Amino acid sequence: MQDELLFNRPLVEKYDRPGPRYTSYPTAPQFHAAFAEDDYRSAAERSNRAAEPKPLSVYVHIPFCKSLCYYCACNKIITHNTERAAEYLQWLKQEIFVQGALFDTTRRMTQLHLGGGTPTYLSNAQLSELMAALDEAFHFAAPEEREFSLEVDPRTVTPDQVHELYALGFNRLSFGVQDFDHDVQQAVNRVQSEEQVVSLVKAARETGFDSVSVDLIYGLPLQTVASFDTTLTKIIDLQPDRIAAYSYAHLPELFKAQRLIRPEDMPPPERKLELLELTINRLTAAGYVYIGMDHFALPNDELSLARENGTLQRNFQGYSTHADCDMIGLGITSIGKVGDTYSQNVKETAQYQHRLDEGRLPVFRGYRLSDDDRLRRDVINTLMCHGRLAFAAIEARHNINFHSYFASALASLEEMAEDGLIALRDHEIEVLPSGRLMIRNLAMAFDAYLKPTENRYSRTV
Repeated sequence: MQDELLFNRPLVEKYDRPGPRYTSYPTAPQFHAAFAEDDYRSAAERSNRAAEPKPLSVYVHIPFCKSLCYYCACNKIITHNTERAAEYLQWLKQEIFVQGALFDTTRRMTQLHLGGGTPTYLSNAQLSELMAALDEAFHFAAPEEREFSLEVDPRTVTPDQVHELYALGFNRLSFGVQDFDHDVQQAVNRVQSEEQVVSLVKAARETGFDSVSVDLIYGLPLQTVASFDTTLTKIIDLQPDRIAAYSYAHLPELFKAQRLIRPEDMPPPERKLELLELTINRLTAAGYVYIGMDHFALPNDELSLARENGTLQRNFQGYSTHADCDMIGLGITSIGKVGDTYSQNVKETAQYQHRLDEGRLPVFRGYRLSDDDRLRRDVINTLMCHGRLAFAAIEARHNINFHSYFASALASLEEMAEDGLIALRDHEIEVLPSGRLMIRNLAMAFDAYLKPTENRYSRTV
């Protein structure tokens, strides 16, 4: 994949339409309630019997927040009652031990991610309790083989607590910054000082964390090109290893919290493209490598190296450097991928507690992939991670004739080829520099379930 990234405004506008992010294929709308607990248990058993059982990756959802960020579309519980988190932790430990019993003890957990909500809503003592339960149930890999990450709200921790997080076993931190501009922060009800973030990043560096990431959002209320340029300058000065710059999807009809944003404060649509262009130009000029989608990394970061050597992966947490793992989702709404299946937990804490009290898994829906699903997932992941798809490799892995099997998809891609976004050759598809921002549009051509009129997704650029 070429390193050059071109921002062509007319083409970006042309292809900016709703589409999946493809953290899975098929995507979550295809999950169904006919996939139940017994299907999940069977999938775990099959995964244990594989010739080479995969390592384990665990995602833990901590849904609690002390205040409401108006832009947020995540599943969260806003409360100052810390007893609710203490109760949730006990249920979570029950699920950990039920899930852990399904997987052979010889398999090791190489990847862990705590997301939310606000994972640092839990005290360090509670996080220690959680980590002990995870280690007992899933058996941590050796420290040099782990990628254990934690999302951090800078308002909820001190530099001293950052040192404690490292001692608990975390080696990667992701700080939610979004924007440093005070007016923007007030408009979305997330006020935090630059000094807080700087002190925490410094503490993470001093402590020895392997990676520090920062999340930004463009398209928020009251953002201007000048104000976001200032934020980018401050972020570049911090030199985080990775930067995720997400496009804000304003959907107040779907997310109640977003109705608290004043409509007159929202930037016009053309401003978002200006902010995206600014972000790309500033970060790449500062030496960051564009990984794909919303992600940038320093050249010596593992993501950049994986992109360069062809080992980049994609899963429910986005881009990853780890080999394909069986992913176990813990907590309400969590999604997992075990063997040839996807599964999702119940969304309400009352349902979660009820199922665990009965000794059951809280899985309420899922999906088992067909041969066609596995083929299309392979195609989509290859394109999104590597930017080049050799037809012969797919044909060898799946015993098909690519041109015959994907005749309609290839025909639909001719327009992208004519626009200079991709090179459509007899033996391969290559993503060209102008097409790297439209990678989701390319993947959509191979999605057998996508309906042209669907508007349930965020926009592709």
